[in-house]
Amino acid sequence: MSGRVQNKTLFFISLSALLFLAILASLIWGQIHVPASTVLSIIGRQLHFPGIDGTGISQEQLSVIWHIRMPRTLVGVLVGAALAVSGAVMQGVFGNSLADPGIIGVSSGAALGAVIAIATGVTAYGIFYMPFFALTGALLAVGLTVALATRDGKIPVMVLLLAGVAVSMLLGALTSGILTFMNEYRLREFLFWMVGGLDYRRWEHVYLAAGPVLSGILVLFLLARHLNILILGEQEARSVGVPVAFFRLLLLFVSAVTTATAVCVSGTIGFVGLVVPHIVRLLFGPEHRTLLPACALAGGLFLVACDTLGRLVIPPAEVRVGIMTALLGAPYFLYLLRKAQKGGRLL
Repeated sequence: MSGRVQNKTLFFISLSALLFLAILASLIWGQIHVPASTVLSIIGRQLHFPGIDGTGISQEQLSVIWHIRMPRTLVGVLVGAALAVSGAVMQGVFGNSLADPGIIGVSSGAALGAVIAIATGVTAYGIFYMPFFALTGALLAVGLTVALATRDGKIPVMVLLLAGVAVSMLLGALTSGILTFMNEYRLREFLFWMVGGLDYRRWEHVYLAAGPVLSGILVLFLLARHLNILILGEQEARSVGVPVAFFRLLLLFVSAVTTATAVCVSGTIGFVGLVVPHIVRLLFGPEHRTLLPACALAGGLFLVACDTLGRLVIPPAEVRVGIMTALLGAPYFLYLLRKAQKGGRLL
């Protein structure tokens, strides 16, 4: 493709630089503007860099940067990277550019877990209860989808796709049923989670997400070569001795855990796992050993940029990042849908 990047090293450097600038902009801009020099001084002071004494930094600036914006931004980087990498893997496994991490029931399972946590009132006992319920629901949904799709030890892609749709509809119905019996306060709490956002994220959320997300992304990086073989087709993969069902299931499971962890700390954020991998693939090509790291950087960049933009469009109010990604991603999704229809490649 003529539009693909030729110098991939330069592309990675540029993408890393853009991610750094997006993180810096996220820390600088908001209802309280903090100069870049002060932001860097606060980071250096908190990380105990030599030669930085923190002179001239107010307590308000320290609280805003280190205790509010920094964890929010880091969660955004982790969630964006998790969704983009998982989306690239899902698109590779299904061989379809319209696939995303929610296609096998991850999002609907997480939503059901979250609504159960809210309905039972356990969220009042600590911030970790809703993420735990959401993660459990997402993993159970994936397990149910895979169990329904497995036949004689094999997992046909089309059957897996249809099973994912059926499970998502079933869990969505259960979620709606529970919502009808919830009071207005708890309904607002669930809506706040469903829209998806990075506001009110704390260091506890960073610690909760960092381990599973980084581990999941690393495992997917290591499995990139097998994914390259799988997308050639089952016959080709079997001819070189690759156990197709095992690696397909492993890729789906790791992607699901990575996505579920991201969803449980940020709520449901759409289109990152759909749009980012598709754009990066157009620029970078289908080689997953370089595509997945590029998606990790681009996903973090996209989500942090959307979150920062959402804080600036109608100050002092904020547009939640789940709304921003939908506003930016939905038109591109419709473009992909139209393109797939014209090419006869929809499913």
